[in-house]
Amino acid sequence: MREREEDSARRGKKDDLGTQLLLLVLKIVLLAGFLFILFQFLFSVTLAGDDSMKPSIREGDIVISYRLKKDYVKDQVILVNYEGVRQVRRVLAVEGDTVDITAEGLLINGSLQVEPDIYTQTLPFTEGVTFPLTVGEGQVFVLGDNRPYAQDSRIYGTVDKKATLGAVFTVIRRRGF
Repeated sequence: MREREEDSARRGKKDDLGTQLLLLVLKIVLLAGFLFILFQFLFSVTLAGDDSMKPSIREGDIVISYRLKKDYVKDQVILVNYEGVRQVRRVLAVEGDTVDITAEGLLINGSLQVEPDIYTQTLPFTEGVTFPLTVGEGQVFVLGDNRPYAQDSRIYGTVDKKATLGAVFTVIRRRGF
């Protein structure tokens, strides 16, 4: 009689362990599904592919952006998809602004821009758009911080807000860990 009770107790423990294991796997699957939905529709995680935003964002840094808010303002950093490549760029002009790049530098609405965090001169490229340029409705004008090496609105013109991938809200440094 006692053997039957012990055998029954062992089977109960096995059933409890199996049930607990099944519940653990179910919780992991639900958590993975939730994270997938979260990062598919609300957030975007991208590696900075080059040094075009140096020194603020370097190649290899992890950039996290929020996809839903697209009412960008000047100096905000956003993700742009240009020819299938995700680029991190800074908004310098919004709809209605007039952008001109001359020998003096970058002019927005006729005012010379003083950018304390930009260490190189802003020059137009020989190829690309012609200046002055007025930013259309629902568009932004973006530049990389490392101006001599960045492919940006000086080449491909203004960017439709609908074609952007969101506003960057945090950068995680990968170098030096």
